[in-house]
Amino acid sequence: MTLTPREAHARADAAAPAVLWLDSPDRPDARVPVGDADVDLLVVGGGFTGLWTALRALERDPGRSVLVVERDRLAEHATGRNGGFCEASLTHGEANGQERWPDEYAALERMGLANLDEIEATVARYGISCGFERTGQLSVATRTHEVDLLEPSVPGFLDATAVQAAVDSPTYLAGRLDAEGCAMVDPARLAWGLAAAAESLGARIAEDTSVLRLRRRGTSVEATTSHGVVRARQVVLATNVFTSLLRRMRARVVPVYDHVLATEPLTAEQRAALRWTARFGVADSGNLFHYYRLTADDRILWGGYDAVYHFGRGMAPGHEQRPATHRLLAEHFYATFPQLSEVRFTHRWGGVIDTCTRFCAFYGLAHRGRVAYATGFTGLGVGASRFAADVMLDLLEGTPTERTRLAMVREKPLPFPPEPFAWVGIQLTRWASARADETGRRNLWLRTMDRLGLGFDS
Repeated sequence: MTLTPREAHARADAAAPAVLWLDSPDRPDARVPVGDADVDLLVVGGGFTGLWTALRALERDPGRSVLVVERDRLAEHATGRNGGFCEASLTHGEANGQERWPDEYAALERMGLANLDEIEATVARYGISCGFERTGQLSVATRTHEVDLLEPSVPGFLDATAVQAAVDSPTYLAGRLDAEGCAMVDPARLAWGLAAAAESLGARIAEDTSVLRLRRRGTSVEATTSHGVVRARQVVLATNVFTSLLRRMRARVVPVYDHVLATEPLTAEQRAALRWTARFGVADSGNLFHYYRLTADDRILWGGYDAVYHFGRGMAPGHEQRPATHRLLAEHFYATFPQLSEVRFTHRWGGVIDTCTRFCAFYGLAHRGRVAYATGFTGLGVGASRFAADVMLDLLEGTPTERTRLAMVREKPLPFPPEPFAWVGIQLTRWASARADETGRRNLWLRTMDRLGLGFDS
């Protein structure tokens, strides 16, 4: 049965407005807020970046006192709302890395794979039950001009017959499987496990604790919170897209909303109809791309495509549910997998991503070297956040390392312009990117952005 757009829309509308990963009876109770405290290291933010920083800080120096403060709940935002693709790439993919840092890309690729290996080892060492599977990721071409992007002359290329034998979709024209560079995880459970691991080493974690301002006090930094004052020898800012405590950062990151659907668990017959026996993630090759995967209980998580920027860098809970985008995603799902016309969606949600003009994280120090930050991950922070934690700890130690010598670490992305120019530029880029997906040609606007090293992505 082929669903009409109206029927697909009704399926999306009927899904519960809830985040699949967070909709779990196993979600830990909230940690209590913290009042006044004195610590060696204060970590602001309870997502992947902050939790990895706390854990790595204590693994590197077990004697230090570490406090993590989160204004909401652990994993509540980008960390608990993504697709669970834990990629080795530190540069938002090979093409972006090769274009921006060709001389050091081999080192970046090596470090990224080592970082993914270390994530896998951490999950095993602490017994973190997060469904970690080193499955790899399948890239697929769904338009004729995308086939060449998958390099047909290079070993490992899958033609239409081969890729449809791996996952059966009439839309697939070609594919390529990166077998080593990506793992699938339950991102919320990974975060909860990292928090428990850090606490097992002595970290304190407080939720419902906002940091309102930072200021230097002699050799320490004083953080005024919603419940007291924390004095710290060093501070790590892991707030990503949320309001930075450093004014200089606010123009370099903009919030983009990504939206996701999750199906009901597939039956054995439905799985067989897909031929999706390996559990790799899938992403198509467009500028506006979909990402999707099987969950541990055989749902399909289906997201991406329609990255949404709200005027004035707007962020609000109401932006997390966007019927027009969820309906569009539903249409695309049933067009990709017409054999799943009977499958319904159970969850729909959205989340905000921190994007910057170079598409991957950037780093720095403030307050005379006592405060470190990392932000701008642009949707690939599940794996890269661990690398970022080590970069920030290296920067705070003040001793150069292979990581801190990287141009990627030393350089900053160009800022976004003020409004209304940011909104106009982003809408024009989205339109031009969609046009390029249809035609296979990048117009003058996109070519100019390429030459300037600027962009917009999620």
